[in-house]
Amino acid sequence: MRIVSLLPSATEILFAIGAGDEVVGVTHECDFPREALALPKLTSASSPELATPREIDRHVRSAVHAGSSLYTLDAQLLEKLSPDLIVTQELCAVCAVSYDIVATAAKRLRSDARVVSLEPKSLSDVLATISFLGEITGHAKEATEAVAALEARVTALRPSTTLLPVAPLRLTQRTLVLEWTDPPMSAGHWIPEIIEISGGTPILANPETNSKRLDWSAITDADPDAVIVAPCGFDLTKTERAIAELDAVEAWRSLRARRSGRVLAFDGNAYLSRPGPRLLDAAEIIAQWYTTQAEYAG
Repeated sequence: MRIVSLLPSATEILFAIGAGDEVVGVTHECDFPREALALPKLTSASSPELATPREIDRHVRSAVHAGSSLYTLDAQLLEKLSPDLIVTQELCAVCAVSYDIVATAAKRLRSDARVVSLEPKSLSDVLATISFLGEITGHAKEATEAVAALEARVTALRPSTTLLPVAPLRLTQRTLVLEWTDPPMSAGHWIPEIIEISGGTPILANPETNSKRLDWSAITDADPDAVIVAPCGFDLTKTERAIAELDAVEAWRSLRARRSGRVLAFDGNAYLSRPGPRLLDAAEIIAQWYTTQAEYAG
């Protein structure tokens, strides 16, 4: 089978279930695992390089309002790669090339490729997606093993959030996850569940649905115990820069979490934005942070 993955999370899953050798093309954002970097890139960003979260937000909103795609697809390269399977998504117009663009390009292929759209909204959906990709690629056994390993990690995390001596403090960590900083936006889809698995209590969150814009007044009224800043698509360097920019906001400076140093800069691009195996890495990192915070407080 010749597979084209137009979604970074799908690329990660395909390699995790042993189908990596069958992947013949990926997106310009597929940077994990390392082997994916060497594959032909079928997409590119149609927007200019923008510096700040506010500039990016304005550009994205303008493009979505105008019905423009934020990404371009190399239809000629797609034809040349002659895929049997194209994996994409319809969940978010900001996260990947438009499904309509992919579907139109696929109809013109001589290879009569199957187009599969992934729409996970929760951790259980992510695990089901892994199983589904295993079935359609002939790697069902490897997918079953991968899901079992991830489920075992979830099980191992949950007792640690209720049995450790520091658990009561960890469980009181009312945690705000910012998926964007300017304007501030809540955590959606699978992220609130990851916070719960890690031992925190998500607040101002939108489980299994899109993130939403937050008013600073709502954030200050909630006054979270901890804040995790994980802007969608930002690596750690960009996230730290975004946090530094937040210091110009009086409401941010007034938060108890900010004053007490309970703010975690997180590589959202690698660990939280992508619905794939590394979500459990995220849960383990956050759980360890809660433990460290609790030990420090003790």
